[in-house]
Amino acid sequence: MLALAAGGFITIMLETMPAGILPAISGDLHISESAAGQTVTIFAIGSIVGAIPLISATMGWPRRRLLLLALAGYAVTSVVTGLSGNFALALAARFAAGLFAGVLWAIIAPYARRMAAPHQQGKALTIALAGTPIALAIGTPVGTLLAGLIGWRATFAVMTLLAGLVIAWVLAAVPDFPGQAKRERTPVGRVFAIPPAWFRSSSSSSCT
Repeated sequence: MLALAAGGFITIMLETMPAGILPAISGDLHISESAAGQTVTIFAIGSIVGAIPLISATMGWPRRRLLLLALAGYAVTSVVTGLSGNFALALAARFAAGLFAGVLWAIIAPYARRMAAPHQQGKALTIALAGTPIALAIGTPVGTLLAGLIGWRATFAVMTLLAGLVIAWVLAAVPDFPGQAKRERTPVGRVFAIPPAWFRSSSSSSCT
């Protein structure tokens, strides 16, 4: 569970960290701070755009393989971002990182539930998702501190190292589970057709 929490922690760190190092990024890449801020926006867009189609396409994959792919994606995109010499490449790497984030967020809670006994699933979810509020609280200030000490490029190198450590942790401690059988999978078109929860709730309330 703690390895899953670490994966969620890295995800949020990667998303929010650039907000604290915009002056360093903008000065190095010769862009405005507002443009540098798009490195945060494009990450979020990647998460939104990629989550449903990517998860739909990988429903049959073993779950640990998918988790490791997302973490490896963080490592690679962090290297590319840290080494990028132009803004367009940095944005592309951040968008790709967002795609991997969408995959991780879609599997982390179901993964935790499958790892726990039925009566412990609530506790398992609490632990597995604990990395999110921690990263939200410290992601930006930690990024600012590291950038001030070692530079923004080396800060992304630190994130690469952290992703590598979590990969080793997952390999050592997290069990694997099979993906969904083909007959159990929901076609991506049907997913988009499902009304949002708030709409279903309001419709039910109207009927009563």
